[in-house]
Amino acid sequence: MKNYIIAHDLGTTGNKATLYNKDGKLVGSAFYAYGTDYPHTSWAEQNPEDWWQAVCASTRQLLARTGARPDNIACITFSGQMMGCVPLDRDAHPLRSAIIWADQRSVEQERWVGERVSPQEIYRISGHRLSASYSLQKILWLRDHQPEIYRAAHKFVHAKDAMVARMTGKFVTDVSDASGMNLYDLEAGCWSERILAAVGLEEGQLPEVHPSIDVVGEVQSTAAEEIGVAPRTPVVIGGGDGPCAAAGSGVVAEGSAYNYIGSSSWIAVASSSPVFDPECKTVTFMHIVPGMLTPNGTMQAAGASYQWMRDQLCGVEVELARQGDISPYEQMNTLAASSPPGANGLIFLPYLMGERSPRWNPKARGAFIGLTIRHTRADLIRAVLEGVTMNLRLILAALQSHGVQVEAMRLIGGGARGRFWNQMMADIYGLPVYRMAILEEATSMGAAMAGGIGVGLFPDFSVSQQMNPVAEIFAPDPAAQHAYAQIFPLFEACYQALAPVYEKL
Repeated sequence: MKNYIIAHDLGTTGNKATLYNKDGKLVGSAFYAYGTDYPHTSWAEQNPEDWWQAVCASTRQLLARTGARPDNIACITFSGQMMGCVPLDRDAHPLRSAIIWADQRSVEQERWVGERVSPQEIYRISGHRLSASYSLQKILWLRDHQPEIYRAAHKFVHAKDAMVARMTGKFVTDVSDASGMNLYDLEAGCWSERILAAVGLEEGQLPEVHPSIDVVGEVQSTAAEEIGVAPRTPVVIGGGDGPCAAAGSGVVAEGSAYNYIGSSSWIAVASSSPVFDPECKTVTFMHIVPGMLTPNGTMQAAGASYQWMRDQLCGVEVELARQGDISPYEQMNTLAASSPPGANGLIFLPYLMGERSPRWNPKARGAFIGLTIRHTRADLIRAVLEGVTMNLRLILAALQSHGVQVEAMRLIGGGARGRFWNQMMADIYGLPVYRMAILEEATSMGAAMAGGIGVGLFPDFSVSQQMNPVAEIFAPDPAAQHAYAQIFPLFEACYQALAPVYEKL
């Protein structure tokens, strides 16, 4: 049996290729960057040829660094950015640049769909709000504005699926990526006949949907030469980046949850059924674990709020960090720890980029509330972390209000490094917080699990506990937990009081 899995994480800034062995150990990684074009306001596009070059270059670099032989690769698999639109011809060549997840141009198409299928019905079928963020509206924008490309397209796919089609000639996707299109029926487990008929699309325009662990094809000879692997290497479809991260963090069974902390942040759980919130505060994707789903809520500016604090108000810490070769965030954490829970009566609303979950208000704005002449930078820094974490608690509460049982919160992402913030999360969530051993490779790790299971190297997703064990546990501090229980209603009251003001700003 062959010994290695290559997992590609096709992200927004570049592709990370990772190599795992048959024991689930990370052997090496390589990264290849690419750019994003913003040709007009609210547009965001990437060139699929850049993705292909990234996949080829990072694979070759990975094999060279690790010494793994091309003929010892058991499979290639993927995680990838979700909710995009890539029109491909019958030879798997892109007909234009990809419209990626961040693109918001299709607002008119969103309105048009809402006139034919109510937003509430879309939510109940697909698990997602009706939004210009999703693939359906982007496909319709092409139909309305670039009809020649729309008519020439054989299939509309996602980023990872475009790479799989280039490798194998197969036009396929997986359940997790399909579920992020506003087109997939979560409960029926197929493309929604109701939505397709209402908007005038045909199922044949979409890729064939597979479980994330399926071997969907083999690398063709020409592609193998470009990539640097052996011809006929099996390809496992893998999944979208969020559901792959869930598996990589060990969230593979009912009652488990994780919190990704990066520029944005989300809380997601593993569940055997979708969560439908009456106010649509949360969304639900299919998991890469067969038979499971992953309800979640994502906020816009988590680590981005702390980065803003660093850049605008913490020049001293940045300079000290530079002199001492220490992270400026650790310097900031040390200062914030000198302020008590509640930051001496200072509240921060972390809406520097509008907000998705739980507000779904693009007009929301950030604010410090309660600021007095006695407040210090320590209070401001602490208030920023508390504001982000209390907003995440609102997402957690929305999931829990629908019967989701969460026993502990697993942490991944670059923002999960700080022990001070880890403890604050435990105190605000009222849950034990588990910082995982591997924080930033969890997404590719989830894809590697899907690949390893698909070709028989791993038995099932329980291997996640071995591949990414818990590094440290933070238990809630009763005194801090009590303090935050008093502050949390004030945080909510501040937003509600300012919501009318946001409309006027």
